[in-house]
Amino acid sequence: MTNLSPERQRAMLRRMITIRRFEEIASEKFRSGDIYGVVHSYAGEEAIAVGVCEALRDGDQIISTHRGHGHCIAKGADLNRMMAELYGRADGYCKGKGGSMHIADFSIGMLGANGIVAGGISIITGAGLAAQMDGNGAVAVGFFGDGASNAGPFHESINIAAAWKLPVIYVCENNQWAVNVPALESVATPNVADRAKGYGIPGIIVDGNDVFAVHNAAVDAIARARAGQGPTIIEAKTYRHRRHTERLDQPDARPSEEVNAWLQEDKDPIQRMITTLQMQEDLLPPTVLENLKTVVENELAEAVSFAEKSPFPTKESALQDVFAE
Repeated sequence: MTNLSPERQRAMLRRMITIRRFEEIASEKFRSGDIYGVVHSYAGEEAIAVGVCEALRDGDQIISTHRGHGHCIAKGADLNRMMAELYGRADGYCKGKGGSMHIADFSIGMLGANGIVAGGISIITGAGLAAQMDGNGAVAVGFFGDGASNAGPFHESINIAAAWKLPVIYVCENNQWAVNVPALESVATPNVADRAKGYGIPGIIVDGNDVFAVHNAAVDAIARARAGQGPTIIEAKTYRHRRHTERLDQPDARPSEEVNAWLQEDKDPIQRMITTLQMQEDLLPPTVLENLKTVVENELAEAVSFAEKSPFPTKESALQDVFAE
């Protein structure tokens, strides 16, 4: 199944639980008015970010989408600064000016989240070109949704990445829906990964709720990229647990029966990983799992406290960081 050590597997589970609880708290704080702007929950898709990022090195780079908290956490972002950014506070990653959809941390290889559909695909392709030119063996990973595969940057970027054999992995998080339109009604092929054939590169379809399946696919694609063989498209089939955004006035067109089916334990990525680990002797005793959850709760309580104590940006700082020095 996997050659990951028990310690790494438990660390992956911890990150998945951290993402889920971060999103639950973010949703709660948005509804209470403590978080401004808008929040797009990543709950239900945790296995993709964690499965892919566990296969990366520190020097590798990723880029995210409007639903980007999970990618930040999986790449090692600081929870305090993340929460402060959602709160619009000066100690946040973007000094409180970016909010939920625009967190970036270049020091860990997180090139940013992006509110534009497909906005990050061309940027991460450029990062792949830079890595190739540097010759440092690094790879670049672009996360995007099924809707982004219909946009021009997807096709233009993958075409040039394939032609130049850039070390880029394009990860489509196909959660079955756009805002209120099912993917099957907006994508001409049932599988986004099938489009890889047109560019002469591998297109891999995986169960996006199986963290080990995602990880194994990422390991293979990353090895191929580091060997100079070019890009790969990985399509991870998954499902978001919550509506498109946390705005209460936004309708959710998804049938309740469909949503409930995906919320069952046999489909939930976290519960599936817990079950898998518990089936292996002594890998996840109940006390270890409870301790892990307690640690996560304490970390996120600290992040909320940090955010609430952080000051708001001053009026004088409004035009700072607008232009590069």
